Parts: sequence; C-alpha cells; structure tokens
Amino acid sequence: MITEITAPFALPTPGTAVPGASAPARRFTLDGDDRLERRLAQTCGKILAALRGLLPPHKLEAVLLGGGYGRGEGGVLITPDDHRPYNDLEFYVCLRGNRHWNERLYHRALEILGEILAPQAGVELEFKIVSLAELARRPVNMFTYDLFAGHRWLLGHEGLLSGCKHHGAADTIPLFEATRLLMNRCSGLLLARERLGHTHFTASDADFVCRNIAKAELALGDAVLTAYGLYHWRCRKRHERLQQLVHNERSPLSSWLNEVSYYHGVGTEFKLHPIRSGSSRDELRAYHAEVADIALRTWLWLESRRLGRVFRSARHYAENEVEKYSGASRVRNFLVNVKALGLRAFFARNRSRHPRERVLPALALLLWEPEVLTSPCLLHRVQTLLNTRASSVPGLIAAYRSLWQQVS
Repeated sequence: MITEITAPFALPTPGTAVPGASAPARRFTLDGDDRLERRLAQTCGKILAALRGLLPPHKLEAVLLGGGYGRGEGGVLITPDDHRPYNDLEFYVCLRGNRHWNERLYHRALEILGEILAPQAGVELEFKIVSLAELARRPVNMFTYDLFAGHRWLLGHEGLLSGCKHHGAADTIPLFEATRLLMNRCSGLLLARERLGHTHFTASDADFVCRNIAKAELALGDAVLTAYGLYHWRCRKRHERLQQLVHNERSPLSSWLNEVSYYHGVGTEFKLHPIRSGSSRDELRAYHAEVADIALRTWLWLESRRLGRVFRSARHYAENEVEKYSGASRVRNFLVNVKALGLRAFFARNRSRHPRERVLPALALLLWEPEVLTSPCLLHRVQTLLNTRASSVPGLIAAYRSLWQQVS
C-alpha cells in the first residue's frame, strides 16, 4: 500500500515563495533567500565573462542558463547557516556555425572551464554547445521543450528564438523521449546500486544514491505525462497534472498510477528542497529496491505502449528482437557507432543499428535481471550488446556507462 512506503530521507516543508517572484527570469529558485539569489547571479556574471574571454566574438551568439535554475525552480539546500545551490548549473552556449565542428573545437576547453570555476560556484557546471539555426530546424524533444519554455538569458534576447516556437508544444514531444528519460534516470539507478556495493560506503556515496533515486522518482511520473501528452516544464505543475490523471483513471492501471504519483511527489520535493542523506546503506538499499521495482513496471508499460507489444519482464524485453529505436538510416547509425566505439564499430555485429538499440536491452538486464551473471546466455547477451568481454559487475557497468554516455 502506498501509505506504508516511507522515503528514508525526511523532506523539509516547502518554504514560502518570495512575493513578486513568479516570473522565472527574475529568480533562480522558488524560495531561496536573497543571499543565494545574489550568489547565483554573481556566478552567472563570472561565467559569462569567462566565456567571452575564451570564445571568439564572431562565434559567440548567445548564452542561456537552462535547467532548474534557468526555469526559476532550482534546488535550495537549506543548512543551519545559509541557503546553498545543489543542482548543476546548465549553460547553453550558442555558437555560430556547424555544431559538430564547434563541439570538436571548444568542448574540451569548456569542460576545463567548468572544472576551474565549479569550486567557486559551489556546484558542478555543465556547458552544452548548441546552434540556434539548427534548433530552429530540428523537431521538438524534451530537451528543446524545456529549454524553450524556461530559460534565463546571460547573453542575447528572446528574439533569437523566434524561429523555435514549435519547441513550445509539449503535446508534440515524441514518445521515445519518455523512453530516453527513463533510460537516463534508470541508468542513474544502476550506478547508484553499484555505489551501494562499495566496500567503504561514504557520505558522498549516500548523497549520490539519494540524489539518483530522487531523479528516478521524478522521471517515472514525467514519462507517464509525456506518454499522455501532458508534460509541462514546471515540476509542480506536472505533479498537479499527474494527480488529476490518477483521479480520472478508473482502469486496472489506477493502482500503479497512484504509486507513480506518490513517488513523483517525493521526487518533486527533493528537486526543490534537496537534503544531504543521513540514511544508512541498508535503508537506502531497501528504498532503492522499491523505486527500482516501480521503475520496471513503468518501463514495461511505456515500452509496451510505444512498441505495440506486451513485455512481461525485463528479460522478455531484452530478448525480444523488435527494433527498439528506429528512424535513422543504416549509414547514420554506423557513423554514430563509430563515434561511440571508434574502430571497434567496424567489427561490431550490430554496427548498422543505433547504439540505443543496445543500451536499452543492456540496461534492462543489468538493472532488473538478477541472473545476468549466473546465466551464461544472459551474460553473453549483455557482452554482445556492449561489445565487451567483461564478466564482472564493475566491468559490465563500466562498458555500459561508456556506451550510454555517448547516446544519452
């Protein structure tokens, strides 16, 4: 029963939003104090100055802050002394010219810049190179919708997005975007379970596990809303819609949806008001198992809906040969494999299929199939999917992480 499920971390009561702070462009958080708001503004100023010094002026077209802080609902870590940022700061660096070439030229430099400035910011800094011209041409996905709907300009103006209005239609987000969201958040669950197995389980490990569980909880409801065409860029609005969906549902799905809504509520509050976990390894392991279970049921529901066939288990899903990611040509798929695997792509059996075709079933087996190491056929299946000879959990997860990060 839902009422018996208790998160192993206590969530603080949400604070009261500052009066007049409804416009997301004016604030980074819903209810962070003024010192935190000033700190974030100063960080953004330093980032912009650094970008202007690093990148050629004729290349730099605009800089946007996306993510939670760009939408005005960034996480606020409340300590006895002050309010602090918690989530990564996501900067979208808009460069003129071909995006792929720009990534080749500037990605590493931006990565180093993030490593240098992160200690001053107090959180990780993430830089994503984008092309506004390409954004105007490409179809909507969850990433472009979130960016278009909620952002903060550091350099540039709203007129630069005049050709991108189609990215504001949440009901046109493709169903695979829900799958991709679950793929990424369930990958976080997989990495969290690996941390739970560390010989020495540190406070940093506990925080990593807690954070990735919360991200997965939020993603469950977000994936369901995307499947129903009800996704929204504000997380509390999404939770309201999910609750209404549960209220209106009168089918056998209602019990499962009620669970999804519960966990989504926990994830929403953690996103807005994160805490440092004080839970033991055993408490987190038990809660991780609960969330992984509802995640599997959500995964099977979503993929059955998307692919038009019923999947009874993670193993059934992984062994089914139905094409799980389509739409790209064989030539493009091969080029993506070369980018992900290097020269190994020329010898891979599945080189004409997009790498996500391998990531999805590999994730299902590694996260949800307990016999993946004891069953020779399942182990061989995972090794084939990941193009690895590894036979241990660390080795398989390392191979999975390497491939997943290329296509997430």
